[in-house]
Amino acid sequence: MRQEAFEDFVRYLTSKVSVDDRALHSRVWSTFVSQLGPGTAVSPLRVLEAGAGIGTMLVRLLDRGLLTHADYDAVEADANLATAAQAHVRGWAESQGWEVDGSGEALRLSHGERQVRLRWHTNDIRAHRGEPADVLLAHAFLDLVDLPQVLPAMLHGLKPQGIFLFSLTFDGLTGFLPEEPGAFEDDLLRAYHRTMDHRRVDGAPSGHSRSGRRLLGMLPRMGTVILDAGPSDWLVLPHDGGYPGDEAYFLHFIVETMRGAVRDEPQLDTGLLEAWASKRHGQIERGELVLMAHQWDVVGKRAP
Repeated sequence: MRQEAFEDFVRYLTSKVSVDDRALHSRVWSTFVSQLGPGTAVSPLRVLEAGAGIGTMLVRLLDRGLLTHADYDAVEADANLATAAQAHVRGWAESQGWEVDGSGEALRLSHGERQVRLRWHTNDIRAHRGEPADVLLAHAFLDLVDLPQVLPAMLHGLKPQGIFLFSLTFDGLTGFLPEEPGAFEDDLLRAYHRTMDHRRVDGAPSGHSRSGRRLLGMLPRMGTVILDAGPSDWLVLPHDGGYPGDEAYFLHFIVETMRGAVRDEPQLDTGLLEAWASKRHGQIERGELVLMAHQWDVVGKRAP
């Protein structure tokens, strides 16, 4: 990935934090929190995160006071993202009064009695080897991988009766308001979802537009108990002619991602596609565009 494109992607990941926070299903999140042990200095909570990105889930847990004593293993296959994550987490922690020791892939975060040891692993979650975790996390990740291949390997890294939270797994619905007249946008959205179904990385399947329902169907057959599940839909609305924080950038990035994904689809007219993207970008600039996307959160436990 070109450096400019990578920096744009990191900014997108940062811009969607507030959208993700609103989307996380409150009841499912509450169930997860109720199952989350505090950990102690003698026996810290072991946490494993797959597809850790730039560390936003770790920051979310720290910010909400949910990690008191923990050993946190963050697995991210993209080395550039892992490097960006280390800087992001360090910067956030220092801004919040945490002491940060260490550098590179190993950090120790301290705040009063709270102690979190953080290790970044730059590899595929299927290749990760380590002591089984008490908690397994995957946020906005499982719709990007081949579930039949990746999910068993992830669950293998979880202790019997360990808990998991798989959040923001996309499940087949994207929509915009105002609605566009005619059939072009419907055709575009179907083509966009097909690109997810046909996506391949290194020759292997990677993701699906209906990963959410596939996940819900697979988990009970894989030695797990689902404790709770619910929708975690993105709904990005303008307020007073604009968007909070960096959400306008988030929307521009989504529109450009969709345009780029389908521009080589032969059934879509290139001129109509460019006109669609230009119109949607203009609506963002005027604070008119609404984005809807359907996703699932699921929390559960590995069977004894």
